[in-house]
Amino acid sequence: MDSRTVTLNGQEFFLRQWGDPTLPPLLMLHGFPEYGGAWSDLAPYLTDRFFCIAPDQRGYGQSWAPSSIEHYTGSALVSDMATLIEQIGAPVVVLGHDWGASVAYGLAMFRPELVSRLIIANGVHPAPFQRALAAGGAQCTASQYIEVLRQPEATVAFSDDNFAKLVRFFQHGMDHAWMTEDRLAAYRTEWARPGRLDAMLNWYRASPLKLAQPGQPLANPPALPLDRLHVRCPHLLIWGCDDTALLPEATEGLEEFAGDLTRIDVPGADHWLLHQNPRAVADAIRGWL
Repeated sequence: MDSRTVTLNGQEFFLRQWGDPTLPPLLMLHGFPEYGGAWSDLAPYLTDRFFCIAPDQRGYGQSWAPSSIEHYTGSALVSDMATLIEQIGAPVVVLGHDWGASVAYGLAMFRPELVSRLIIANGVHPAPFQRALAAGGAQCTASQYIEVLRQPEATVAFSDDNFAKLVRFFQHGMDHAWMTEDRLAAYRTEWARPGRLDAMLNWYRASPLKLAQPGQPLANPPALPLDRLHVRCPHLLIWGCDDTALLPEATEGLEEFAGDLTRIDVPGADHWLLHQNPRAVADAIRGWL
């Protein structure tokens, strides 16, 4: 792995890179509460096929972290990565996890000329996810933490005592045998950079997603521009079957928006499948390609 800093839309972003720069690029987009280094488990399994590029996205790690919520709209986050792809040389294969999946979907839907293939690992398309959040069912119940993370006081609450509450959130209900003390120390280093945790939480605060209360479906769910939310390139969805944050219902109806969709399950893995079984994830990608 090596690293470099690039300028995107006039601001500095930090990139990690693995492999041979002459190979086709694979853009790897992390989620919350991770950073570009989170791809260090998976990338080595793919460097014979790809030049792996993993940015710290806006607000994370060593990249630009503006303080205002309005800097974290979906269009702004997608614009960063669209600019990066234009510098790399479009189109590229894009791989997203968690919140990184939201940016990856945004690229595929709104800048389709930049994405040759879309790979999502335990992430959700906005339409099926919003439907599930509005329905008041199991996914709505599992996602109530979103309202907690949106609160102004969340920054202080989750950073107190060396990020103890954030660590508990990270590990709640899932297998974290992969989280060594050294790795946790590296995460804490990234979270402790000035303004970073507040910026990371701004992704949730800026999101237009609406949550029902459990058992109480929204009377007027948000109207989505469904005709604009289609993924036209080949799309692979890799799913850790034991995920307790994102449930299968969050992807129900995805075929309506992705006509060339392949689903591959990874049994025995959960939301953190990239760390738990990176070889299985890499094998899924290889087989699909």
